[in-house]
Amino acid sequence: MLPDLLLPMRYPANRIRAILVLAALMLSVAPAAAQVTSQVASQVNWRMTTEYPENNISGIGLATFASRVSDRTHGFVTVTNAFDNQLKINSGEMPRAALDGRIAGGDAFAGALSGLDPVLGLSTLPFLVQSVDLARATNLRARPLYEKALAARGLKLLYVTIWPATGLWSEQSLDGADDLPKLNLRTYDANSTEVMRAAGANAQFLPMDAALAGLREHRLNAFLTSGDGGAGRKLWDFLPHFTAINYAMPISIAFVRSDAFAELSEPMQREVLAAAAETEQSQLALLSHRTIENYARMRDNGVHIAEPAPASLVTELRKAATGAITAWETRAGAEATAIVEWARQQ
Repeated sequence: MLPDLLLPMRYPANRIRAILVLAALMLSVAPAAAQVTSQVASQVNWRMTTEYPENNISGIGLATFASRVSDRTHGFVTVTNAFDNQLKINSGEMPRAALDGRIAGGDAFAGALSGLDPVLGLSTLPFLVQSVDLARATNLRARPLYEKALAARGLKLLYVTIWPATGLWSEQSLDGADDLPKLNLRTYDANSTEVMRAAGANAQFLPMDAALAGLREHRLNAFLTSGDGGAGRKLWDFLPHFTAINYAMPISIAFVRSDAFAELSEPMQREVLAAAAETEQSQLALLSHRTIENYARMRDNGVHIAEPAPASLVTELRKAATGAITAWETRAGAEATAIVEWARQQ
């Protein structure tokens, strides 16, 4: 078209007409081009992370959320995930990393966040919940407290993932309470460290990377974690025994920086929250058969599973848990303590 329009400009009589046609053409194209540029410029990408592998329940949650967000916002909001601590940001460090702008958010093991607010350690209280249904109901009651604790630190809760029950991975079989002092044990938060030390074990709260290093260097001979956490890390290479003590059903919490969420339009915020709710339901559905799948995979890799756990072992751990729970209730306050009391009565 342009050569045809420029041809008349060789003749003075037609120059003005050609210029006007060219101007009209450019004006008709400009709004559409500006709209496309605006849409591209305003698209949002969130970088999110987890310290767990992609096939772990935490990793599955982030992958699901990324897919749901992209679908619901038609690609306006996308999520780029980093799994297996690729960014060298463990769960306890994620809130600071988000506020510093290194990530938009992530999926963090809640026990590691209890230093921000004791209520975030509620799900790791020992022997409080022993079923998926009670774990779901307890966390539903606690959710407003989780949201408040995160919001006070500039973070927006997206969804909660309930993990399979925590057990003890060990180098040797655990036949009773007398075996606890033999353990150089990795624990996953301050609560579990206190309980295991009270029971006689040499316990250390370590992020996963540091714990795996300790295992490879033979400084550790036991792990407190779920079958899910252990299977994802192939703990059977070092720890071929799993004792199903049903210590807790902890959660991980997916969050994003509050200002990153606030920058979205209200329609986009609604779609992101809908994607988060769908992810939470998907994670809950996954949990219903996750333990069976984990146990099958563990047995296929030579793990000896002790279920039920030796009675004297569980009795000693329950006795050791009393002081840790009492101390937590003092720190956490009346609202959180009321939820714990409700769970005990179920």
